[in-house]
Amino acid sequence: MARRVFIHIGAPKTGSTYVQNVLWNNVEALRGAGILLPGKFSAHDEAMADLRELPWHPNPAWSWDKLVARAAEWPGDVVITNEGLGAANNAQAARAVRSLRPAEVHILVAARDLWRTFPSMWQQSIRARGVWSFEDFIGAVERGTFEDFWEHHTANRMLRRWGDLVPAEQRHLITVPGPGMPRDTLWRRFASVIGIPDGVCDLSVAPGANTSLGAAEVEVLRRVNRALGDRYPHRAPYQRVVQRHLVDAVLKQRTNEVRFGVGPDRAEWVLDLAEQQIKELDEYPCEVVGDLAELRPVDVAPVQTPDQLHRDQVLDAAIETIIGMIGHAEQLNLQLPQPRESLRRRATRKVRRGLKLWS
Repeated sequence: MARRVFIHIGAPKTGSTYVQNVLWNNVEALRGAGILLPGKFSAHDEAMADLRELPWHPNPAWSWDKLVARAAEWPGDVVITNEGLGAANNAQAARAVRSLRPAEVHILVAARDLWRTFPSMWQQSIRARGVWSFEDFIGAVERGTFEDFWEHHTANRMLRRWGDLVPAEQRHLITVPGPGMPRDTLWRRFASVIGIPDGVCDLSVAPGANTSLGAAEVEVLRRVNRALGDRYPHRAPYQRVVQRHLVDAVLKQRTNEVRFGVGPDRAEWVLDLAEQQIKELDEYPCEVVGDLAELRPVDVAPVQTPDQLHRDQVLDAAIETIIGMIGHAEQLNLQLPQPRESLRRRATRKVRRGLKLWS
């Protein structure tokens, strides 16, 4: 049975991609240090979906129970990481923690300031096949009609939902460092909770954070999603086609120069929310790794929202996206065997087999 199990449950858009890249690119080094990541990255995602009863994987190879069984075979420490775990409901979280005992279960949650979280979260929803405008998204949060944002995408509620299941000393809140901090600060905070010594993991082999799209690019994707109708539903079909061939191959490769954010008219509202968030987390008994003050926005400079883009900006981005997809299609074509050559080779093999029969 594992000695300790660390469940990293998110929140989304808190540098989890960077942390997971470090972990998965150093699996063998971590095993040598007595720390197991059971299965592969896909195993944790499939186990998360199984725990939450989400039909995201048509033929999953992993279930939550299978992941738990693999963890139980390890005599040292185990890390389970998936930012979708934070959205588990009370019963699902309780099942997860209960299934891992008698190991000592630790809950890891990361928090990021709301000024950066709002635009990142909206973009993530569009990249998950969402169709609502940024104004619709932020307006729903402001009016209190989108409680899922607080339940599934921020640290406060998910920390209580999961943290209440374990003793206070086994709850860990990691704050995402602000701009200007060393790139590896987040990793070092994460590693300190688990007890990964410096030098065990090679940070140079891990890619950075999940690339963000610019305002025009994410608006193009939003309109594509809306026009898709029932084609390529979320999650696997959309990821296999749209995410791979449009987002990863084309949109992420653009300069994405036009940044976007909440907008100056809501700055005071966001600052007030940040103070409420800091107060709630300060009152919750857990280990804070970092500084809660980092959840207070420090740069609320005026920036446009995607809804304020001129139609020509969106049109130009759409045209450039089509050009990018033409180039992507050409590259894919070059990677495939030429049809005529393939037919010629098959015909030659048949002739040779025939000659052998007659010889």
